[in-house]
Amino acid sequence: MSLHGTYDDDNIFAKIIRGEIPAVKVYEDDVAIAFMDLFPQGEGHTLVIPKIPKARNFLELPGDYIGSFMQRVQTVAKAVEAALKPDGIVITQFNGAPAGQTVYHLHFHIIPRWEGKQLAGHGQSGQADPDDLEKVAVRIREALS
Repeated sequence: MSLHGTYDDDNIFAKIIRGEIPAVKVYEDDVAIAFMDLFPQGEGHTLVIPKIPKARNFLELPGDYIGSFMQRVQTVAKAVEAALKPDGIVITQFNGAPAGQTVYHLHFHIIPRWEGKQLAGHGQSGQADPDDLEKVAVRIREALS
């Protein structure tokens, strides 16, 4: 899909927001939801999405929502760091298919990195076991409290 287009109300993240499909959540409030990536590039790969259901990418997020949403991205990133103690953290976001976007609802990736440990490519890993994701999610949720 291109950078601009019509929002699809049936995309997987919209369904997660509406509670129609499960997700291994680590954080949720009135602004954002954070959950474990089902196809993680590495241990602890977490996604943060805004609850505004019509933002396909960062360029479409209303300006008055950016500050509060980015605070949630930072809060979750700090919890991932506290829980997993990585050597570094990648925080990334894609806008449009040529940039690597595959789900057209704005989302940020928080990906812990460790020295000498390779990551799977974006969209290249297999599906994770939900029980394994839940074990990591528990640690991140504990770091949030």
